Amino acid sequence: MVSIPGGIFWMGTDDAEIERLVKKFDWDGYRREKPQHQVTVPPFSMGKYPVTQAQWKAIAALDKIDIDLELDPSNFKGDQRPVETVNWYECVEFCKRLSQRTGKQYRLPSEAQWEYACRSVNSEQLTVNSEGLTLAQWNEKYHQPFHFGQTITGDLANYRATYTFADEPKGQYRKETTSVGQFPPNAFGLYDMHGNVWEWCADEWHKNYQNAPSDGSIWLNGDNNRSPLRGGSWNYNPFNCRSAYRNSFDAREDRNYLNGCRVVCVFGSE
Repeated sequence: MVSIPGGIFWMGTDDAEIERLVKKFDWDGYRREKPQHQVTVPPFSMGKYPVTQAQWKAIAALDKIDIDLELDPSNFKGDQRPVETVNWYECVEFCKRLSQRTGKQYRLPSEAQWEYACRSVNSEQLTVNSEGLTLAQWNEKYHQPFHFGQTITGDLANYRATYTFADEPKGQYRKETTSVGQFPPNAFGLYDMHGNVWEWCADEWHKNYQNAPSDGSIWLNGDNNRSPLRGGSWNYNPFNCRSAYRNSFDAREDRNYLNGCRVVCVFGSE
């Protein structure tokens, strides 16, 4: 687990960038990322990596709380690869068993926690008025599509790198998951936040951020058959791996070999 400092950040994407993305990639779904809004996130801890298959097997072998868990559900086998082919309910069960085993409160991240942790911009940069910047100036300076910067390459993450986001060279399409921790971490020390597997969030699905909470909490009172998936995967294009991108393609009960999870600990660092 990695300790994530509390801070303020601007969640989502500004209108001008959304319209640029819609025009460039011919898809209206980027409008899910508006309105851009300020969120204050309390400190928490987050898994350094997506949950691995070895970790899943250890917790899935513990006593059932609500539902059964398969010990080895993943399509691409390897103890240090992320677990996949797990649905939202199974990931929640994993968190419950882990919490019971450790006596600490583990759960899936809220969508706000996930995006804040992915962006990994420090709190001094996150407060617009600390530098006298307008929101537009702050977006240009700090609100980048990836925690690496303005674009992404196949040397930085596992995704369908035969497609490009900006002017970067094309890279390798690996066609499978990779062991966690092979690519550079972000500024908070988290690995694989872009690509490898989609990561389930705790929230219920909302079609945009109208009336979203501003405290980093789990957002309920939406579509409780769906939850956001974040981060992209080995099989998705770079524009789907952006920090702000919101995926609602799968229902909570769906399993496929693109989806995994990462846990947060609400109290304590481990």
